[in-house]
Amino acid sequence: MNATSGPSPAGALLLCRADPTAVRPPAQLLRERLLLAPAGADWSVLVPEGKPWQDGGEPVERVVTGWATALAVSAATWPVLALWWDRDRAGITLAAGFRRTVGYTWLADGTPVGEDEAMRTFADRLGLDPVLDVQALEPLTLPDPEADARTRLVGLVAVLARTGLDLPAGVDPGDAPERLREAALADGAEQLEWPGWRGAVLDELDAVEEGPLGPYVRGPRARLLGGAQLAVGVPLLLWGLRRRSGGWTAAGAVLVAHGALGLAYDRLREH
Repeated sequence: MNATSGPSPAGALLLCRADPTAVRPPAQLLRERLLLAPAGADWSVLVPEGKPWQDGGEPVERVVTGWATALAVSAATWPVLALWWDRDRAGITLAAGFRRTVGYTWLADGTPVGEDEAMRTFADRLGLDPVLDVQALEPLTLPDPEADARTRLVGLVAVLARTGLDLPAGVDPGDAPERLREAALADGAEQLEWPGWRGAVLDELDAVEEGPLGPYVRGPRARLLGGAQLAVGVPLLLWGLRRRSGGWTAAGAVLVAHGALGLAYDRLREH
């Protein structure tokens, strides 16, 4: 993606607008090899190993869109921004609750191929300044012969720094997954391990007890959220299995697990 160093292998970063304590339980349910690290005030970053798109041939964009959707719907209270790239393109996908995901794409040479309205929606859902930050994002949607796709992603991260985002040293969008993981580990990132279903449930219950979920923890809103997660997760899981899509299968599994756990937790808290 950079003319001097040649195109980078496909890779991605998941930026979550929450601290690692809140991100850890839903991220573990993805059952992927992920590194988790704080990334500034009220931000965390997940650095994937990338096996689904390296081994299965599934496009990186599709995989991380599924992951971001699962994390955002599971969390309900914080958005997830996926930064992704391959040899031909790079882009962003924002997931926030049950809203439709918003994406923007650049060709490898930096040519914008997204819609301006998508960038404005992106700013609104992330709570960016509707004037100053939107003006700062505007150059990313305009032709610039000096900016390739990697430069576009770096520019986006620079705008998000105004909200407190501060990626670990060496974790730079556009780099190869191996380099990203090495940099994250050197900066103290945590390797997420699948704890098994019993461990995942216990971790999730701990997060619910300690987290600021308010009315979503139990009661009518908790049942509504749990039911909605199951309603979205079951068909998504089946669709992912039929299409042999690792990203969307994982997304469906996370939503089903979260919905079932939420309903069970609410029932237990009533007794």
